[in-house]
Formats: sequence, C-alpha cells, structure tokens
Amino acid sequence: MAAKYDLTQRIAPQLDRHLVFPLLEFLQEKGLYAEEDILKAKIDLLNQTNMVDYAMDIHKSLYRSDDVPQDMVDRRAEVVGRLKALEEGAAPLMAFLQNPSAYQELRADKQYNLQMLNDRYQIGTEQIEALYQYAKFQFECGNYSGAADYLYQYRALSTNSDRSLSALWGKLAAEILMQNWDIALEELNRLKEIIDSKNFSSPMNQVQCRIWLMHWSLFIFFNHENGRMLIIDLFNQDKYLNAIQTNAPHLLRYLATAFIVNKRRRPQFKEFLKVIQQEQYLFEDPITEFLACIYVNYDFDGAQKKMKECEEVILNDPFLGKRIEEGNFASVPLRDEFLENARLFIFETYCRIHQRIDMGVLAEKLNLNYDEAERWILNLIRTSKLEAKIDSETGTIIMEPNHTNVYEQLIDHTKALSGRTYKLVSQLLEHAQTQAAR
Repeated sequence: MAAKYDLTQRIAPQLDRHLVFPLLEFLQEKGLYAEEDILKAKIDLLNQTNMVDYAMDIHKSLYRSDDVPQDMVDRRAEVVGRLKALEEGAAPLMAFLQNPSAYQELRADKQYNLQMLNDRYQIGTEQIEALYQYAKFQFECGNYSGAADYLYQYRALSTNSDRSLSALWGKLAAEILMQNWDIALEELNRLKEIIDSKNFSSPMNQVQCRIWLMHWSLFIFFNHENGRMLIIDLFNQDKYLNAIQTNAPHLLRYLATAFIVNKRRRPQFKEFLKVIQQEQYLFEDPITEFLACIYVNYDFDGAQKKMKECEEVILNDPFLGKRIEEGNFASVPLRDEFLENARLFIFETYCRIHQRIDMGVLAEKLNLNYDEAERWILNLIRTSKLEAKIDSETGTIIMEPNHTNVYEQLIDHTKALSGRTYKLVSQLLEHAQTQAAR
C-alpha cells in the first residue's frame, strides 16, 4: 500500500534533478523499493550532473566493485578541465567581489555598476555572464554554498531579466539543498512575485512556473516553523489552486494535511472542502478521502479506515514523514499531530449529528480503546474544547446545546462578504491591467 501512494514519480519531473536526491534517500531508507532500483535511479540522475565522484561511489556500491567504467573516469577529467576554464573566465569579477574596498563602490543602480566596472576594472558583460556559467557549473558539481553566493552576486549585477530569473531558481534550489529554510523562504517569495507579475509569452508558461514553485516549496513548508500556515496562504490562492486542480491534483495531499494539522482552523477550509468534493472522483489519496468521508459523505466508518491509511501515507511520504531523533527515541511529529486533529475532526462532526453518543461506538470510530477514548474526551471537556458531559452509568456522552451568538453570526457573515469583495476587486483590477497592456 505504501508504494501505491508514493508520489515521487509525479513530483520528481517538476523538480531540479538535484532536489530529487533527498527524495531517493528517503525512499532508500524506507525500503519502499528494491535497493538496486534506487541506486540505479541515483546513477541515472548523477549522469546528468557534474557530481562524478558521487556517481563513482554509488557505482561501486551497486556492483560491489572498486572498478568504475572508463567513461566515468573520462567524464571526471572533462569536468575538472571545464571547471578550471570557467574559473579563469570569471576570475577578474571574482577578484573584484572578494576585494572589500572595491566591492563598496557598487550601488543600487545596475547601469552605474556596469559602467563603473567597465571603466575602472575592465570588467564587462562577458565577465558577468562568465560568473553565471561558473556558478551554474559549481551547482552541478554539488557545491551549493559557492553556487548560492555567486548566483546572488550575479543577480545584483545582471541586466538580463531571463538569465536573472534562472539564477534565482538556482539560488532557491541551493538554499533548499543546504536546508537554509529562512533564506529559502525569502527566495521563494521573491520568485513568486516575479512569476505573478511577469508578462509570459503564454499563459501556460506562467501556470507551469507556478506548478514548479509549489513543488519546490514543499521542502520549505514542511521544514520551516511557519510552513504549515504558509502553504495554505500560497496553495489556496485562486490562481495556484486552479493550477493544482488542472495540472497537479496530487498536491492536494499537502494542502489537506496543512488544514488538518493547523490548529487555527481557517475560514478557507470550508472553500477547500468544495474542492475536495469536486476532485474526490478524479484523484485518489487517503488524506483527501479522509476529509471527503467526514465532511462530504458523513461516512464515519470510512473515515476510521482512511485514518489508518493516512498514517501509513504520512510515514512513507518524504515531506510529511520527517523523523526527529532524541537519544534512543525517534518520532514523526506530523504523524502525531495529524492523528490527534483527525480524531477531533471525526468527533466534532459526529457530535453535531448526535445528541447522545455511545462511548464504545465513538472509541471504535476514533481508533482508540474505551479507556483511551474516555480520557481523550475528558481532556477535551477540561480544556473547554467540548460542551458535553459523560454519563458513566450508561457509558454515553451527552452533548450540551450550542446556540451560536447572533453577533458572532453577523461577524462571520461580514468577514466572508469582505473576503469575496476583495477577491472580486482584485479580479477586476487584474482584468483592467490586462486590457491596458494590450
């Protein structure tokens, strides 16, 4: 079942090949596929990069031999030679950038910088482009730190917008691979602004860039401390949600997970449930099906079964199944949060339908034994998350009537109206800008 719901084959084509390596490492650790198949996949990826030494090590491990093919040896010599040539081409500009007093002469005005570099240091556009090629080659060699630094410097100097955008993608990939999540988030936001404001030759090109951005963002959102809220902010925007539904419905797994584990249940959740209802027959995934069982079909027995599948999915997903090790103890925090909140979702919805609930029946639906369920519900009552009381003699939960305050209803409706008005105004402005551009 775990391999059935593995999304690697859908996600990998949307990533830079270097970003696929962490996914393969995770799959290798989990043993979802044969070790030999994973190692061959790694070699196939590495053959498209300049990380020849790494490819040689994997080849030795795969074939249990210290010998490597001659073409790998030749390729290594070629990479070393090419690296030296590119370094020589970028040397004048790198020398300038490494000189603190010279570097201080740069200003925010790129045209001034180009003129100053040319007049005082005989550095022109050719040397600036050489820095880009050198940075790109360093990235392909696996030197992500050096590549990130050089790509940053290149973007500060370059007036080539397309090449500068390419450098930003490279910088984002490098920061992700170095696990610099705060910096990676800044680059992600910078890239999003460009994608949303740039005039693309075709609308489909813009959609594809959004698809790439969302796939790359998974690394950040499931590692950054605020990521589970930020993924909702990005993925739930109309343009991005439309791109998901049209081209990448598998990303709904991650948006659904974020909604479930996010303690602040957002107003967008109700709108997202409509998407789940629309997509439930087009995309199969235990996590989205779990929500459909509860909120669309009111199938609590189905939700109970899906919850078990969800746990398996999370443990075997490279983004959701991150392990935290403390001494001899290892845990998957997101799995624990997910199950806790999933039980709460089932319980809240079940309680809206029934006024008196049999504890044994409820325990079964929550995948808990009787005593665990009783303790869990008592804790909800103590923490004021539940207006109810337990009748120990009959083994039932009696729900207290919950009448929503009329003022709270008015506030909720006003908020919803405000949100729809903002969305309408944004669409009108965007349409007006498009017409003006024509």
